Amino acid sequence: MKRLMLALLLAVLCMDAGAAQRLKELAAVAGVRSNPLLGYGLVVGLDGSGDKSNSSPFTTQSLTNMLNQLGVQVPVGTKLDPKNVAAVSLTAVMPPFARRGQPLDITVSSIGDAKSLKGGTLLMSPLKGADGQIYALAQGNVVVGGAGASAGGSKAQVNQLSVGRIPSGGSVEREVPNAFVGSEVVMLNLLESDFTTANHVVQAINREVGSGTARALDGATVEVHAPMDSDSRIQFLSRLENISVEPGEENPLVIINARTGSIVMNKAVKLDPCAIAHGNLSVTVNNTPNVSQPPPLSGGNTVTTNQANIAVKADGGKVLNLPRSANLSQVVNALNTLGATPQDLVSILQAMKSAGSLKADLQII
Repeated sequence: MKRLMLALLLAVLCMDAGAAQRLKELAAVAGVRSNPLLGYGLVVGLDGSGDKSNSSPFTTQSLTNMLNQLGVQVPVGTKLDPKNVAAVSLTAVMPPFARRGQPLDITVSSIGDAKSLKGGTLLMSPLKGADGQIYALAQGNVVVGGAGASAGGSKAQVNQLSVGRIPSGGSVEREVPNAFVGSEVVMLNLLESDFTTANHVVQAINREVGSGTARALDGATVEVHAPMDSDSRIQFLSRLENISVEPGEENPLVIINARTGSIVMNKAVKLDPCAIAHGNLSVTVNNTPNVSQPPPLSGGNTVTTNQANIAVKADGGKVLNLPRSANLSQVVNALNTLGATPQDLVSILQAMKSAGSLKADLQII
C-alpha cells in the first residue's frame, strides 16, 4: 500500500529555517524589476496549416490592413483565404535596465484556429507595455518543439504545435525610465513580509556598513542610505546583497492540492497528541445479463434480463494514538501509521486542524 507518496519530497524541499541566507535571497531592490510586453502579429509561410477565413475573420482583416500599409491595394470585395497565414499573440519579458538594441526572446501563440505554426515566419510586430507604449519590435522564424501528422481521419501529435518561440527575435526600442540613481536612499522589499526578518536585515546592514545606514519602515520594507554616484552605489549594493542574514522563524504551513491529493509541509509543522480512527467503505455493483430462452414450439419470446449484485464492504478502522511530534520526520511517520492514501490524508489533516492537534496553517489550492 502507498505510504505518504510525497514523504520523501517533504524533507528535500523544506530548508532549514535557522540557516543564514544572503540578503539577495530575502529581499529585492525596489524599482529593479522586469516588465511584461504584449503584441499582436501575423505568422506567414505556413504549409496550409493557418487560420480559416470563416472562423478567424480578424486574420483576413489584419492581412488586408498590412498589405494596404505596404502599398498593395486590395480591391473591395476581394475574399482572402490564405491558409498559410495565422494571427498570433506575442509575449516577452523586458529585463530591468534593458537598453536599446538588447535582444529579447519572444513567445508566439496562435489565437485563431491554425493547426500548426511550424515553419512559419513572424512579420515585424510591435510589443507594448502596460502603458500602451511600444517598447520592442519582434520578427523572425518561429521554432516549434512539437511534431504531428494526420491522415484518413487519424491524428498523432507530440507537444503543442500552436505555440512556438523566436530566440532573440525581439529588439528593445524604448528604455524604461528608472530612478535607481536619483535618490539618496534605496528601498529593499522583503520577498515575504515578516517583522522579525526585517529587524534582522536592519541589524545586519548596520553591523556590516555602519550604524544608522538602514531602518525598517514596516514588516516588508527597509530603507538604506546609499551613495549617489552610480559606480559607488553599484559597489555598495553588491556588498549589501552578500550580507548574511538570519531570517525569522518559518511559519508552519501545509499545502494541499485537493485535485491531485498532493501534500507538502514545511519543517515547522508540529503535531499535538490526538487519537484518529480511519476506515474504508467500498460499494461494488455488478450487472450480469441473463437470457431466458422459451421451449421449442411454445410461441414464447426470448427475453434478456439483468441480475444486479451489490456488495458493501466496510474495513474496520482501529483507533490510533498519535503522540506529540516536534519535527517533520516524526509528523510524517505518525501520518504513515494511519495507512491512508494521500487523498484520505487531505480530509484527515483538515480534521486534525479543526481539532487543534495540527499546529500549522492549511493552504488548499
